Amino acid sequence: MKAPTTTPLEAEKAYEAFESACPEFSRTGRLDELRESDFARLDRHGHVYLDYTGGGLYSKSQIDRHTALLRDTVFGNPHSTNPTSLGTTELIERARRHVLDFFNASPKEYGVVFTANASHSLKLVGESYPFEPGDQFLLTFDNHNSVNGIREFDRAHGARTTYIPVTPPEMRVPETLLESSWKLAKRGGHNLFAFPAQSNFSGVQHPLEWIEKAQEHGWDVLLDAAAFVPTNRLDLSRWKPDYVALSFYKMFGYPTGVGALIARWPALEKLHRPWFAGGTIAVASVQADRHYMAAGSAAFEDGTLDYANIPAIDIGLDFLESIGLDQIHLRVKCLTGWLIESLGRLKHDNGRPLIQIFGPKDAEQRGGTITLNFYDTRGKVIDHDIIEEQANSRMISLRTGCFCNPGAGEMALGLSKQELVTCFTSSSSGMTYDDFRLCIDGKSTGAVRISVGIVSNFADAHAFVEFARQFLNQSAG
Repeated sequence: MKAPTTTPLEAEKAYEAFESACPEFSRTGRLDELRESDFARLDRHGHVYLDYTGGGLYSKSQIDRHTALLRDTVFGNPHSTNPTSLGTTELIERARRHVLDFFNASPKEYGVVFTANASHSLKLVGESYPFEPGDQFLLTFDNHNSVNGIREFDRAHGARTTYIPVTPPEMRVPETLLESSWKLAKRGGHNLFAFPAQSNFSGVQHPLEWIEKAQEHGWDVLLDAAAFVPTNRLDLSRWKPDYVALSFYKMFGYPTGVGALIARWPALEKLHRPWFAGGTIAVASVQADRHYMAAGSAAFEDGTLDYANIPAIDIGLDFLESIGLDQIHLRVKCLTGWLIESLGRLKHDNGRPLIQIFGPKDAEQRGGTITLNFYDTRGKVIDHDIIEEQANSRMISLRTGCFCNPGAGEMALGLSKQELVTCFTSSSSGMTYDDFRLCIDGKSTGAVRISVGIVSNFADAHAFVEFARQFLNQSAG
C-alpha cells in the first residue's frame, strides 16, 4: 500500500492553517528546543512517537544527571544506619518530599508509598481495603484492568461490585446514574469508589468534582491518575481523593520501575495488609508468632525499595518543573484538537467517513489520547492489525487492542453483554485474545490509539494524518 506524498509547500500550508487555528501554540516553542537538545534521538532515527499514554519519553539530561549520581555516590541498603545507608535514605526521603510538593500535598495530610507502578499501587489498596459483607465497591465502566481487578478482593470478602456505564459516542458517565449510584453506600460500612482522572481509552477527563461529592455520600475515593498527570496538574490541596495511583515513567519516561500511591493518612491507616514482609514490620517473632507493622508508608513498601532508581524521580520532577506543565498541557491540547478535526474530515469518494473516533470530538475536557478505527468504502472496519503493521513500516509508534480497559472498549465498539457472556462460556479451558476476536463475529474487538505528549510536534501529527490518507477508497476485503 503506497503512502501519499506531501510536498514541502503543502506541509507548510498545513502548518500555517494549524497555527491560525491555535495561535497560542507558538508559546510552546521551548518544547521544540528541548526536542532538538534532549530528545534528538527521535528525529535522528526517524521516529513518529504517538504512544505517550503507553509510556512517556525521558530526556538526555535526566539520564546524564542520574548517571552522574550513580557514578559519584556510594549507595547502601537503606534498612540500616551506616553512612551509605543514611545517605541513601536521605535521597529517598528527598524524592518523597518532592512528590508531595509537586502535587501540592501537605505532608500533614498525605503520605507517599513508593511502588513498582500504578498497578501495584492499585493492588495495595484492593488487597488491604477492609471490605466486609455488604460493603460496596463502585467503579465506572471506564477503568483500567488494574482497577477492575480490585473486584476480586471485594467479592472474596462478601462485598458488592457495581459498575456505572459510560455512554457512546462521548464516552462520558451520565450524571443521573452517578448520583443514584452514590446512594448505594452502606451506612457505617466500607465503601470504595474508583475512577480515572483521564481515560486511557478515550482521553475523556472525568470531573474531579466527583471526589468531594462521593465523599459526602460516604465513599472513600480511589483516583487512577496515571494517564492524567503527565500533561495536567493535579493539585491535592484543591482535590482531595483518599488514594491516588500513578506511574512515574508515564510522566517523564525514566525510571520505569517506580510508581507511587499517594494517600491521605486516615485512609492509609484504614488499610490492613494481608501479609508482612521485610521492611514492612517494626518487629516480628517466630516463636511468639506475632508481629507489629511499621508506621506510615513503610508498612506498604515491601522488601528493599529500588533505592538506586528512586532518586531519578527527584530528577524527573525537576525536569518537568523546569518546563512547566501548563506549557505541556497547551501543546497537547492544540495538537489533539487539530488531529481530531483533520481525521474527521477524511472521507471516501462515496462520502463515507474513513475514521470513527471513540470519545469527545473536540479538545475540551479531554487529554491527548485519541482512540479510533478505520473503515473502508462500505463502512466495514479495517482490522487494526493491518493499521499497526502499516504504521510500523513507516516508523510510527501507535497502539492497538483494548488497552487494558475492556469496559470502555465494549461500550465504544457496541459489544453486548450477551455476546460477551456467550464467548466466555464457549470454552472451559481458557481463551486467548485471538480466540476472543474470532468469537465476536463481524465486529471489531479492538481499536487504534494514538497519543501526544511532552515533545510531540506538528510534524508528528501531520505524519499520522498523511499516513491515514493511504486508506482512503480502500476495501477491507
